[in-house]
Amino acid sequence: MLLAVLVLLLAVGGVFHLAGQLAGQGEAADRLWDVDGALGAVYALWTVVDALRHRRLGVDVIALFALVGALAVGESLAAAVVSVMLATGRALEDWSAGRARRDLRALLERAPRRAHRYRGDQLETIVLEEVCPGDLLMVATGELVPVDGRLTTPAVLDESTLSGEALPVARQPADGVRSGAANAGAPFDLRATATSADSTYAGIVRLVASAEAAQPPFVRLADRYALAFLGVTAAAASVAWLVGGAARAVAVLVVATPCPLILAAPVAFVAGLSVAARRGVVVKGGAVLERLARCTTVLFDKTGTLTSGHPRLASVVASPGADPDDVLALAAAVDQFSPHVLAGPLVRAATDAGRSLARPEGLEEVPGLGIRGRIDGHAVAVGSARWAGVRDIPVWARSAQRRARLDGALTVFVAVDGGLAGVLVFEDPVRSDAARTLRALRGSGVERIVMVTGDREEVAEAVGAVLGLDAVVAERSPSDKLQVVMDEQRRAPTIMVGDGVNDAPALAAADVGVAMGARGATASSEAADVVLGVDRLDRLREGRRIAARTRRIALQSVLAGMALSLVAMVVAAAGHLPPVWGALLQEGIDVAVILNALRALRPLRPEVALDPVAVELSRRFRAEHQEVQRVADRVRTVGDGLDRRSPGTGLRTLRELHRELVEVVLPHEAAEDKELYPFLDRAIGGTNPTGPMSREHAEIAHQVRRLGQLLDDVGDDGLDEEDVADARRLLYGLGAVLRLHNAQEEESYLTEAAETADAASDGRPAPH
Repeated sequence: MLLAVLVLLLAVGGVFHLAGQLAGQGEAADRLWDVDGALGAVYALWTVVDALRHRRLGVDVIALFALVGALAVGESLAAAVVSVMLATGRALEDWSAGRARRDLRALLERAPRRAHRYRGDQLETIVLEEVCPGDLLMVATGELVPVDGRLTTPAVLDESTLSGEALPVARQPADGVRSGAANAGAPFDLRATATSADSTYAGIVRLVASAEAAQPPFVRLADRYALAFLGVTAAAASVAWLVGGAARAVAVLVVATPCPLILAAPVAFVAGLSVAARRGVVVKGGAVLERLARCTTVLFDKTGTLTSGHPRLASVVASPGADPDDVLALAAAVDQFSPHVLAGPLVRAATDAGRSLARPEGLEEVPGLGIRGRIDGHAVAVGSARWAGVRDIPVWARSAQRRARLDGALTVFVAVDGGLAGVLVFEDPVRSDAARTLRALRGSGVERIVMVTGDREEVAEAVGAVLGLDAVVAERSPSDKLQVVMDEQRRAPTIMVGDGVNDAPALAAADVGVAMGARGATASSEAADVVLGVDRLDRLREGRRIAARTRRIALQSVLAGMALSLVAMVVAAAGHLPPVWGALLQEGIDVAVILNALRALRPLRPEVALDPVAVELSRRFRAEHQEVQRVADRVRTVGDGLDRRSPGTGLRTLRELHRELVEVVLPHEAAEDKELYPFLDRAIGGTNPTGPMSREHAEIAHQVRRLGQLLDDVGDDGLDEEDVADARRLLYGLGAVLRLHNAQEEESYLTEAAETADAASDGRPAPH
């Protein structure tokens, strides 16, 4: 409102001035401009007093002196212009920070409001505040656990918002559960052990509130230079006063008006915010953008941040004599109508393997245990060991469980006609862009990268080892995560990246909180300073690039404006620049620095520019990677089960695998060498940058040939003990090279190029 009033007074004064010039009088214009300048001076005085109350002193002091001085010597127009510039700078700053206010609305909206309590044999619905420790409650399917308590019946819980664990967990009677977890299974009963105010979810809300309140005030970039500039201005004006009187001192003050400081930095940061938003990075204010460029420590949550957050079928371990593909097809057929979180990945894996799914009959599902039905006359059960009817888990299944536990994976048992047929292993894979993003962050000045998660330590350590993190902090509650952030802040400015309700306190407390907003909890987006609107971790790196460039341009504009003003002050102090010409020169300086600040509007240049042919080839080969990855997963599965099969079945499975390697994998690798890599070499530059990848192609082909030679040597006689050992060594080595090679290609070329192609197809800007 103040800006609108000041602009109106300046404009109307200009009209009166032109009319007065024609009529030979201009007093009305001067009076309007005096009012304009006086309002600006009052506002500047108020901002100076407010800054002093917070023990800060900024650019507004210079503006106040310039306004008072201009009014004192009758430079009404100069005073009006300075007032408008001052109000415009503050308005831009406030607008850019309009979304910076973080509140608890999403947390409060998600919080349970009511509970279902047993009164005798009846069930009543009460407000949450009426729940007392000892009350027996019922939690319906899909509802949040209202208070902390202990189970009296089995339950399946989605605890991802609290612990970060992506997979549902089965809890047994007498197990403790925390408020905020979601019921992912059938209704269950709960004995309350705390009131709503003392429960976990309410504690998270309080943590977010206290963390926000503890955020230190941020010093604006322009204010850091204001004191030095103020001293120089005061000295120059004093010298001018002594040498040439008050008029010359006012001339110095007019050209010293800090419009570059007031306007240049906000304009640059508003431009940077706009560029970031076009790339799906919502930054809540210019101060946040500046902090983002200055942070040197990054903390990451695990689930949904460094990992995909979606379960994936990693392998099928079949019983001796059973075919893994048959086990997969039967399990998927039973699970194809289940709403369970693991059903989708299971069915998708079966269809990707080319298996048609029969229609099940007599389906029975018990949440937390499993599902069973009949497929083509066979009784199939998928779920826990107890549900599958397994009392004594055989050695091969225990081995699969142990490997899954070490890898941080989940196992599901499959029984056919009462016998254990196989074990399904599900994992939460690391994001394909995670390693590339972390390397790029280190290259941009990040010195320390830490993962802090509520997941189990062995799972977290495995992810940390793959990504090369500086530290891994596991099994942490929301309050523990908050403490980790505070500890890291004592070392360096810190970014926290997360996506769940359990991350909200840490996001609010960090110097910059970054939420994976595309799939993450709304509460984390509310608590964060930056929201990644697309489900791509590498947007964090892009956001930092935009922030660093924006800060650099803002700093250039501020310093250039100050330098030009200092030169003009010297000229004015020497008596060679009257106030009127000084005001005009100052306006020219203002325009120059604002135009320079607007350079921040330009999109970032791609770090690697791919031509359209390379982009389309990358897109094609990335699609083929899904089939190659399926074969790579099968290599390990066949190796795991090779010594448990009958000789004839094992040899047949090995020959089928070799045929897939020859018909699927080797042609794909050869086509990459011939068609894709030459384009990538030209785009990346240097001396044969894809050479190491071609060398891996040669190693894969060599290992496939060795497997073929082994099969030729064996002939039709079957596999003896020595043959099995040789074959397993070959398969494990080949599987490791294949998985590593596929991951490297995804990280280095294919994910980024496919995104470029997708962006071009729907008119979006290409990734950088």
